[in-house]
Amino acid sequence: MTPLALWRRQILTIVSLEWKKTLFARRGLWVFALAFLPALLIYLSALNLRNHRDELQRILLNNPTAAATTANIQIGMPFDRVSSILTGANLNFTTITRANRRTIIRYSDGVSSWDLIFVNGKLTDRTDRSLPALNDRIRQFAAIFQYFFLRLAIFFGCVGIFINLFRGEMLDQSLHHYLLAPVRRDVLLIGKYLSGLFSTILLFGSSTALQFFFLLYAYPGPESASYMATNGWSHFFNYLGVTALACVGYGSVFLASGIVLRNPLIPATIILFWEASNWFLPELLKKFSIIYYLQALCPVVAPISPDVPDAFKMLVTAAASIPTPLAILGILIISTAVLALAALSIRKLEINYSSD
Repeated sequence: MTPLALWRRQILTIVSLEWKKTLFARRGLWVFALAFLPALLIYLSALNLRNHRDELQRILLNNPTAAATTANIQIGMPFDRVSSILTGANLNFTTITRANRRTIIRYSDGVSSWDLIFVNGKLTDRTDRSLPALNDRIRQFAAIFQYFFLRLAIFFGCVGIFINLFRGEMLDQSLHHYLLAPVRRDVLLIGKYLSGLFSTILLFGSSTALQFFFLLYAYPGPESASYMATNGWSHFFNYLGVTALACVGYGSVFLASGIVLRNPLIPATIILFWEASNWFLPELLKKFSIIYYLQALCPVVAPISPDVPDAFKMLVTAAASIPTPLAILGILIISTAVLALAALSIRKLEINYSSD
């Protein structure tokens, strides 16, 4: 058997032994909650929107002229007059009383949902609470994916899984079994990395798929089918690819941290700060972060929240768009370089459980 064939067989054996242990390790079960929390929240939101849509359809069937009647509500009308219009349209409405003589009437007319705000008994504002369009929800999903899922969920998930590939074995005092086996240490490194990579891609890739299809759950079948037939499938596979590449990049960094450093949480904190501050870095420095390449691969540009102060928006530097092959190559180069450094370190690794 050639050395290459032997190493390949050893790597596959290590992966088969490690991936289940890596995925279902007791100290890493919290990663499941972190991975599927966004999917759960998007599902609950979609369920609420679907129920709201069904309610509007029911009102429209029972009161087909309600929207035309409530269109007569004008700013400046007294509270009693608005109440009589809604009662005449046979619509249920909720009255909410706030301090400072402020009252809110909330109702739906079969076409839209409204908040009518009264101050001192007179209508001063009318807010449309209509269901968001599918395009708006797609942009919201892009923001959730880029600002929470990539920067926090996958980041900390990789911290929990990849750091424990070696550091966890040291804490359990079981790493010496591998180091005494007739297997090269860099082969062991690759095998453990691939097992962690398989586990994280399976976990976070499943969450990404669920999030995407829960996003469409709130909308009628023809509208969702039209989106999937145009850009939907392209967006779906792009998000899955970005998820996988995030696991590749962050996994290599935290695997190396677990080998090189006794307390790998310190570099994890530093890396988190560096990735989070990528918005504000000059373009040259942006290229030394993983999130820079991941964002370039996302199919939809995430909007900046309107709640962000204008002073911070002025500090944000827009990076030039990167061709997809270069963005993928950038992540692979960073990961390969980090794994090469980890391979050099593991050759000199000595186990002393009493100090670890």
